[in-house]
Amino acid sequence: MEIRLEPVKTEEKEILYRLLQYSLYEESGTDLNEMGEDGLFEYQWFDCYFDQRDAMERDAYFIREEETGKLLGFVMVNEYMQKFSEGHSIAEFMVIPKYRRQGVGKKAAVLCFEQYRGNWEVRPSYGSEKAYLFWKNVIEKYTDGKCRFEDGIFLFQN
Repeated sequence: MEIRLEPVKTEEKEILYRLLQYSLYEESGTDLNEMGEDGLFEYQWFDCYFDQRDAMERDAYFIREEETGKLLGFVMVNEYMQKFSEGHSIAEFMVIPKYRRQGVGKKAAVLCFEQYRGNWEVRPSYGSEKAYLFWKNVIEKYTDGKCRFEDGIFLFQN
């Protein structure tokens, strides 16, 4: 299946927010996410992805099937770095469960890496062995093993 990354438009942000809620719910089994009394998971930086005044570059993309445009997931990229002085980081990443294990996530990750050259930091969802193994496999293959894992973060340059 061929895929594309499509920038999320401001008028589509509610669709992204709903997908993000699914992702935060899924991660809540292993990380510290807590649902609020309103039944939603808080994500304090969400509006920053659509605010041009934010000094940090933040980009959100839908992952879509190339031929049909079918929505398969999303990825959110920013410049928040913990180890490198500059570069990019995967802030959030989700492939809808029905489309996992079909190469969609790997292709989407590589498209992100290729779009933003330089330093990368990728922190798998805390406590998730599946997320860790996914990112380990994708990044090690993408970098031919020229990456490191430090304090829960994969670090590499492309």
